[in-house]
Amino acid sequence: MVAAPTGPGPAPVTAEPRCVVPDRPDPHRLAGFHADLSGGEVDRPDPRRALGEGWATLHTPSGPVPAFQRVAEYEPPRRPEPSRPQQFHLDLGVPDLDLAREQVLARGATVPDDSDGRGRHIYADPAGHPFCMVRH
Repeated sequence: MVAAPTGPGPAPVTAEPRCVVPDRPDPHRLAGFHADLSGGEVDRPDPRRALGEGWATLHTPSGPVPAFQRVAEYEPPRRPEPSRPQQFHLDLGVPDLDLAREQVLARGATVPDDSDGRGRHIYADPAGHPFCMVRH
């Protein structure tokens, strides 16, 4: 367990994990598979999440709402082979996208694609892993 920073320094960004988004070749088929495992519902209308052909959501009875994203040239991971690692990204909810942008960039994030026009900003962490900031 990592302890929270203490003492002087920047205040935390206050980003809440909202969604884990694994890459998939067929997001709706895989969301259906996971719905069968969890008793969840695929693509239930939810104002916090977009629906579309290349994107599927899974509302689970326990609360988490994973999403599945289409990747055209998807290659499945080969654990533990590092040349084909597991692929996913995090969606983090923040109250103020502009303030969050300043804070994550100050901490070393980069901007591979600033925004897709759907109310989220896309960044890469210092190791290059993508994550999205979305409004609460």
